[in-house]
Amino acid sequence: MQIVRAVLLSIMCWSATSAALAGAKDESAAAWLFPQSFNDWHDALANRGVSLDATYIADTIGNVTGGMQQGVIEFGRLDIGVDTDFEKQAGWRGTTAHANIFAIYGNGLTRNYIGNLAPVSEIEALPDVRLYEAYIEQSFWGGALLVKIGQQAADADFFDSKTDDLFINGTFGWPAIDAVNLPAGGPSPPIAVPGFSVKAKLAPDITAFAAIFNGDPAEPGSSDAQLRDHHGLAFRLDVPPWIIGQVEYDYMLKIAGMNLPASITPGAWYHSGNFDDQRFDIEGLSLADPSGTGVPARLNGNYGIFVTLEQTLYRPLGDKVKEVSASTPGVTAFARAAYCPPDRNLIDYYFDGGVGIAGLVPGRQSDRFGTAIAYMHISSAVTALDLDSQSFTGLPTPVRNFEAVWEVIYEAHIKSGWLLQPFFQFVIHPSGGAPNPRDPTGLSRLGDALVFGLTTTLKY
Repeated sequence: MQIVRAVLLSIMCWSATSAALAGAKDESAAAWLFPQSFNDWHDALANRGVSLDATYIADTIGNVTGGMQQGVIEFGRLDIGVDTDFEKQAGWRGTTAHANIFAIYGNGLTRNYIGNLAPVSEIEALPDVRLYEAYIEQSFWGGALLVKIGQQAADADFFDSKTDDLFINGTFGWPAIDAVNLPAGGPSPPIAVPGFSVKAKLAPDITAFAAIFNGDPAEPGSSDAQLRDHHGLAFRLDVPPWIIGQVEYDYMLKIAGMNLPASITPGAWYHSGNFDDQRFDIEGLSLADPSGTGVPARLNGNYGIFVTLEQTLYRPLGDKVKEVSASTPGVTAFARAAYCPPDRNLIDYYFDGGVGIAGLVPGRQSDRFGTAIAYMHISSAVTALDLDSQSFTGLPTPVRNFEAVWEVIYEAHIKSGWLLQPFFQFVIHPSGGAPNPRDPTGLSRLGDALVFGLTTTLKY
């Protein structure tokens, strides 16, 4: 935690210094550098274009069945961020900057107990204090065009819906088909990468997104990518890029006298690096063949196509709602689908979908609840490799086919900035029904996991 305190102190000092430089005609620097309360200091900084925020998320989660073994974990992440408005600071219209760090502690349930592809909690990561995002953003033409450069993530803009943020499982944030298939999981928590992104409002109902990112944030090696991008400071630029783009089309459906906003967002990505063949070695033999080299053939390039749908199903406010919003009272549904070529990816197609209900509990207007499912199909090449293994060994070893997860969650707003989210998840065929590493025979699958958890979120 010494690193956390040091980084936080640096952010605070930099913020105070930049705000002091901005100055004010009717107040001295001492008047706000030595305020009567922290809130006064925080508000004084915000008035000068420097905003500090912190979010603490704590998970208590356990699996009562399945996985590698049963157990309960406590896990947490502190997210400390600073945003600067350079128009207030220096008169640079439309220029802002953002930076934040993660302080992560504990051991995740997926890594240590279940072994599934879609992590039970979206904040699960190796314990560390790491820089996450650090970028500058410039807007043009009143916000019609936004350009962002620096260390950033893709999950907030791409292949995302507004409703899926209700759910805890990681795949409802950054879909498992990308987190599993891309090097180091792609630019998503807890790893962000150097990149350049653009968001353009082409018409009132059409928005285009495009970005080019570092294609692999981790230094070469066989250890976990988070260890090879220690503290989030790798800043690699000399690797094949990952390019992604999408176009969002917003429209309105009129049903039963209600105007219900909706959107459809198709997109695609391309990675120019090399990827391992999922079935064959460099000599064209099955990787399960004992006479082969065991070294996967290398295939050039990789790609994915995807689409996101979001539809408002009910809004008590009727015509007053102009766009999809998961927090506006009513009912919203989402669905996402994606495909990647099976010869170089573990997951070849993916689907998820769910329903979120907000503001309809009497006396609990801020509360939300919902349910969602996700399906990850193990690629045909991987399934064929498992069948090859059965053929060469003569043993009934597991054949991977799919992983699925079902989640039910309630989000209770206890008071401003304090959320409690009790949830349930059922994980079917963890890692596609892979062998349980704790079974020395290698003949039994990872068991279906029944998971219960409580997530506590504090925001300032």
